Amino acid sequence: MNNSPHPVNDTFIRPATPHDSDAIIAVAVASGIFPAEETEMLETVLSDHFAGNGGGHVCVLEEEGVPVAVAYYTPAVAADRTWDLTMIAVRPERQRQGYGATLLGYMETALRGSGQRLLLVDTSGLPEYESARAFYAKQGFEREARIRDFYADGDDKIVFRKSLRVS
Repeated sequence: MNNSPHPVNDTFIRPATPHDSDAIIAVAVASGIFPAEETEMLETVLSDHFAGNGGGHVCVLEEEGVPVAVAYYTPAVAADRTWDLTMIAVRPERQRQGYGATLLGYMETALRGSGQRLLLVDTSGLPEYESARAFYAKQGFEREARIRDFYADGDDKIVFRKSLRVS
């Protein structure tokens, strides 16, 4: 998979390094994906990733040398060329400016280029996640499933899928 740096206008997309960990966590917290007091799981995921475990990829979109968006995606367990988009986050002041779409496009191009076939992403069904669901739909994802009460009573898991096959 080609994870070489990729310039986009005044931004730059590249694979994350261990030195990016604090900035990645800051983007995740600022975007609201993780509360500041619950970043331990993300720290563990990043530590495992940078130790070479899991086979996933973390890429950052930086602006003037500072990461402002991040994506983390991993191969789905026991599935043929299927990937899970585990996290995509953009700093609030950069949201709705195409940064998330650009980062997602970079990731999809890399996956397609290595012959991958399917990308999955899930999110909450709560009203406050409507913008995330709208983002995925706008990016060509199809709503595939709803698992009722998955995260908690009344908080459904919504699964989206996108074919990576070149048509």
